[in-house]
Amino acid sequence: MENNLKRLAIGTAQFGMSYGIANKNGQVKFNEAEKILNLAIKKGISTIDTAKVYGDSEKELGKLNISQFDVITKLPEIPKRLENVEKWLNHNFEDSLSNLEVEKIDGLLFHNTNDLLSSNGQEIYEKLLKFKESERIKKIGISIYSPEILEHITSKYDFDIVQAPFNIIDQRLLKSGWLKKLKDSGTEVHIRSIFLQGLLLMSLKDVPDKFNNWNHLFHSWSSWLKNNNISALETCLSFSMSFPEIDKVIIGVDSFKQFLMIIDSLKNYTQTDFPLFECDDDNLLNPSNWKDL
Repeated sequence: MENNLKRLAIGTAQFGMSYGIANKNGQVKFNEAEKILNLAIKKGISTIDTAKVYGDSEKELGKLNISQFDVITKLPEIPKRLENVEKWLNHNFEDSLSNLEVEKIDGLLFHNTNDLLSSNGQEIYEKLLKFKESERIKKIGISIYSPEILEHITSKYDFDIVQAPFNIIDQRLLKSGWLKKLKDSGTEVHIRSIFLQGLLLMSLKDVPDKFNNWNHLFHSWSSWLKNNNISALETCLSFSMSFPEIDKVIIGVDSFKQFLMIIDSLKNYTQTDFPLFECDDDNLLNPSNWKDL
């Protein structure tokens, strides 16, 4: 269990805003966030994942003692037709450090990989390399929504970290071969959305009607859990932890109670035969598409 706990990273979108389709608690209160991070340190969980676009997340973290954590944040999308890219990058980087109240961070990721495929891509990448050379960041990387982008972008640039969605129904990173390719190249693999924003943790009756197109998938998932007498939380965690190629498993938490449940579920971690529920429909797998359902 201890090694698996160290592979966890705290996702902090909920620290800065009300986030997640299954979130009934809203934005995590300051005292709850403090309790979560204090327990995380005691349990050997040392990585925090945040971003400028996560509402007040960076500022809330800055009010807490995060000196013992490896902090990873993400640049927002770079505005089109920007006159001075370097000035914009400097401003946003310095602003993140100021918000977080730290002098350096472990990782800086691009939230939008298209920024690197623009005409300014090389200039943008080289600026991040300068941040790295100054030792104000240890690692640079990208946050992706689908592994399809990797063939093109990794042929142009080298990254220390690739963060991607991965869960029991979204196995694109595995099926495409990119999970192994990234690991073989020495790139850290960080996965997120292991609960699909909490959708995979919902009971059948609570799944919103807009997901009716995938009723067969959710019925199969619910039946498998019942027949195997295992919780959705345990299964999602165990599935993620079953791949040694994965360095960090990012978990978003709505409350201290939920964080305790996650830690407790890892005690029951077992290598098991997981069901074949994978789906490659981006309308389901990418939450940014849900608003159009």
